[in-house]
Amino acid sequence: MELLKNKTALITGGTRGIGLGIARKYAENGANVAFTFVSSVEKAQKVEQELQAFGVKAKAYQSDASDFALAEKLVDDVVNDFGSLDIVVNNAGITRDNLLMRMSEQQWDEVMHTNLKSIFNLSKFAVKPMMKARDGIIINLSSVVGVNGNAGQSNYAASKAGIIGFSKSLAKELGSRNIRCNVVAPGFIITEMTGELDEKTRELWQQSIPLKRAGTTEDVANLCLFLASDLASYITGQVIKIDGGMM
Repeated sequence: MELLKNKTALITGGTRGIGLGIARKYAENGANVAFTFVSSVEKAQKVEQELQAFGVKAKAYQSDASDFALAEKLVDDVVNDFGSLDIVVNNAGITRDNLLMRMSEQQWDEVMHTNLKSIFNLSKFAVKPMMKARDGIIINLSSVVGVNGNAGQSNYAASKAGIIGFSKSLAKELGSRNIRCNVVAPGFIITEMTGELDEKTRELWQQSIPLKRAGTTEDVANLCLFLASDLASYITGQVIKIDGGMM
């Protein structure tokens, strides 16, 4: 059963990690997929071809969602190219970890700009076609760090906590227009980002998880598929942790 047949989804940061996992899952379930990338044209083209193999339309857009004007152009381009915009997954994010005493203003600003302002930008422009259609789904990727905090990640935690407050507010604003907004808060997920951690740190993480394993991008993608489908039609304003019981 194709849960998202003929829907159009826009996913930021769709060429790797969790974003790529969601793009694959959505295409597999019948959605046409628009996704953004920042630098690697060659990688984006490969992802396009991979998604198109599911028999759906897929297109890559080189765009930075943290840029207000570029975010507006992106949404306009997707609506023009696909004819509609039904689902937005705000996934793009970075880390610039440091203890507060050593954290530079630039490290703070970069994380807040990429992780939080991008969600404001893209959501602001995406809700226009959704309100017109009186239908739409916004899924924002936060983190368990945004719920519980983490030493050395005050900038990242602040940005991810901001996403939660923003999303809860948006759910209340847009519910009457049949637009749902939910937050997915992953725990320790195997991606390029967590792959940079040393083996001892990864082992300590895994021991703190009741299920005794790290999560996969497919685990997160399955949750995002559910939230984007009609199976979740009465769920909005929620923060769903996907962390193997860690928190």
